[in-house]
Amino acid sequence: MQRKHVPFHKTGYFSSLICDYLDEKDELKPFYNRFPHLKNFDAQIKEKEASFSLDSRKVLTATLKVQYQKIESSSLTKENIELISSEKTFTITTGHQLNLFTGPLYFLYKIVSAINLSKELKLEYPEYNFVPVYWMATEDHDFEEINFFNFKGKKVQWNRKSGGAVGELANEGLNDVFEVFANELGESQNAKELKQLFKNTYLNHDNLADATRYLANEIFKEFGLVIIDANDVSLKKLFVPFIEKELFNQASFKAVSNTNISLPNDYGIQVNPREINLFYLTKNLRERIVFEDDVYKVLNTNIVWSKSEILKHLDEVPERFSPNVIMRPLYQEVILPNLCYIGGGGELAYWFQLKELFTQVEIPFPMLLLRNSVLIKTKSQAKKLERLNVSNEDLFLNKHAFINKKVREISNIDINFSKQKDYLRQQFKSLYTLAEETDKTFLGAVKAQEVKQLKGLDKLEKRLLKAQKKSLSDQISRMTELQNQLFPNQSLQERNANFSEFYLEYGEQLIPKLIENLKPLKGEFLILNL
Repeated sequence: MQRKHVPFHKTGYFSSLICDYLDEKDELKPFYNRFPHLKNFDAQIKEKEASFSLDSRKVLTATLKVQYQKIESSSLTKENIELISSEKTFTITTGHQLNLFTGPLYFLYKIVSAINLSKELKLEYPEYNFVPVYWMATEDHDFEEINFFNFKGKKVQWNRKSGGAVGELANEGLNDVFEVFANELGESQNAKELKQLFKNTYLNHDNLADATRYLANEIFKEFGLVIIDANDVSLKKLFVPFIEKELFNQASFKAVSNTNISLPNDYGIQVNPREINLFYLTKNLRERIVFEDDVYKVLNTNIVWSKSEILKHLDEVPERFSPNVIMRPLYQEVILPNLCYIGGGGELAYWFQLKELFTQVEIPFPMLLLRNSVLIKTKSQAKKLERLNVSNEDLFLNKHAFINKKVREISNIDINFSKQKDYLRQQFKSLYTLAEETDKTFLGAVKAQEVKQLKGLDKLEKRLLKAQKKSLSDQISRMTELQNQLFPNQSLQERNANFSEFYLEYGEQLIPKLIENLKPLKGEFLILNL
């Protein structure tokens, strides 16, 4: 097994915002609390320790015990749940949607990052305990984002009508999905294990939340992962004071709007706040709450409250008030003794918009860590790439640049007109000087001639390259086929492929190998030859 790294900024797949954050650029420092260096966790621990109550710990521990009655957890997970009641215990959290059969590969990398950071922190701060937490996004309602996964270039999709929170969706129709998927898997021992895992997950559980909890637990339970479903009445009660501020003071709208104005223009805005960033949640319903004509309304329904009525309703059924993408991070930090949130680039981008909100409501802002990213190469792929002299850096090039670079490298003829173009530009400098001294009206003609000749060289270079590509088509075809396998649809493997493809190859060793190799604080893109 080989492991190599590529800096994130050299991959071409990460935004300037994320690259600048990893470089700790000064202009981003007002938008986060502390950068996730190991030494910085000491201050983060003390800040959270002072603000998170023992009563909240008791509620959280009791809730988790109830949720875990439905599944068989490991002794380490049970121990971690018990530890949460201690004031010396803190969480490292990542979250993800309830994607069918985990969805894209990076689901694994998020959770492995949380597990490994928890281990690293325990070594550095042995007097404290650190628990990896997976936050299930059970209150989301965008079914189209989660109802499929990709397997060897094919889309395995769950088709059904949906409404309300996805966590409460009944698992009807997944028998048919299983039959389709099972036919693709084959009959190897690893294939049989995948089939059994899918059946136990979706055919033996009533709803998507219970199924996803079971699945994540089966994959990660031996590493002590704790899974939380925050769509819970006891947990929502802890959040009631913040829901009130949102309803009556528009707290998040004001704070996030101010932040959006101060963010540097070239970073862009990930999410825009609404005046009220809450949904109303019942079975088969999740619709926005708005304040119009001096009353509170639920859009697309006949539900209306006065100010006193909605306050009473909130007190009676807090579980029906569901935070949107702006409020969800605050909810997480209110109910968890959390130090660090681990997410992808898009997630961290909207977290940067929330720092002022956290300051105003006096909740510690967590440290933000970019999850590990990984490219997995099989032994066969690694050997072929080595024979073809394709480097890791080559693989990250877009297809056009990749082909042109490899054609130039393997050709006996150097088809690169850069020197000729530079020489031509130098020649035209003297022509510009001559026109300037003779008659300035000729400057345009000189410029036109320069452009024409440079375009001619470009055209000739492309034609010669095309001819070379044709003569080297076999080698180039093998190279591009490998790149397509590792970067499906010219995108990162982790955003497309499902873990099942790699479980077929590596079986039960897949997760331990990831645990062994992912280093969450390194800040580099990992390339693994498994």
